[in-house]
Amino acid sequence: QVQLVESGGGLVQAGGSLRLSCAASGSIFSINGMGWYRQAPGKQRELVAVIPSGGSTNYADSVKGRFTISRDNAKNTVYLQMNSLKPEDTAAYYCNVRAVLSSGRYLEVWGQGTQVTVSS
Repeated sequence: QVQLVESGGGLVQAGGSLRLSCAASGSIFSINGMGWYRQAPGKQRELVAVIPSGGSTNYADSVKGRFTISRDNAKNTVYLQMNSLKPEDTAAYYCNVRAVLSSGRYLEVWGQGTQVTVSS
């Protein structure tokens, strides 16, 4: 199977920065898409940014120009650099990985979530 370990959340003042990390491990043959989603209290989970194994990244309009997603394929890790944070960015952030296992099985996995709180 695949395990995801997220880190980097916390409390920051508006205008500040945080960097989230998500490392995947397990019986991985290859990783296709990696991404970040977030869910604020009382709201549905929404896409923040995704980065495929090849091709261009995709961002929610609300974070374009402020957030940057990147990945280190050698480490099976995806990052989310968040700058110019706003109180409305406050949410639990979830890592998402779509992988092909060594068995050939396709698997989509979610991280446990890391809380980001932005104070005004």
